Amino acid sequence: MANVETVVFDLGGVLIDWSPYHLYRKLFDSDEDIARFLDEIDLYGWLHGIDADKPFQKGVEELSARLPHHGEKIEAYWHRWAETLNGTLDDSLAVLTELKARNVPLYVISNWSSETWHHATDRFEFLNWFDGLVISGLEGVAKPDPEIYHIACERHGIVPQNAVFIDDRIENVDSAHDLGFHGIHFTDAAVMRQEFVSMGLLS
Repeated sequence: MANVETVVFDLGGVLIDWSPYHLYRKLFDSDEDIARFLDEIDLYGWLHGIDADKPFQKGVEELSARLPHHGEKIEAYWHRWAETLNGTLDDSLAVLTELKARNVPLYVISNWSSETWHHATDRFEFLNWFDGLVISGLEGVAKPDPEIYHIACERHGIVPQNAVFIDDRIENVDSAHDLGFHGIHFTDAAVMRQEFVSMGLLS
């Protein structure tokens, strides 16, 4: 394995406890009902446009027009978006703290709407620990598009062969891997930490 010197994190689902379930459990009777709803609206497909900085309200209006029987719950995703955040994933944050203490260069590539990004910067002080953040809504391009990885590399001097990228969505890890990054498909903090140990980043 090439020498891994740099760590690039996703945020939601890795370091930040973001999930539409946090909101929709207040609006549906069961997780099964939520899953059917999210599948019907194709949440991640829809969010890809929002995360690449399509105007959030326009996206909501278009989706509500297409699926009017879900209009109220789709609107809730915009008006109550802050309720999709449930703090930090503390075990992951502990690993990040270890990396920071070892002066490992740390970066972020995250899909996040420019219109909701302030919720993150207002709430999460640990974002100041990073040497650079590339946020899809501020760039106009979202993962897994290779362009957002190129932006991060060019702006921050990241060498993919010497960097590891962590994301909870496998398609984003695969895209990074295709560009030469080492990749970790995040499932839990303990597994992630062990990967860092095997790379010589932690002991």
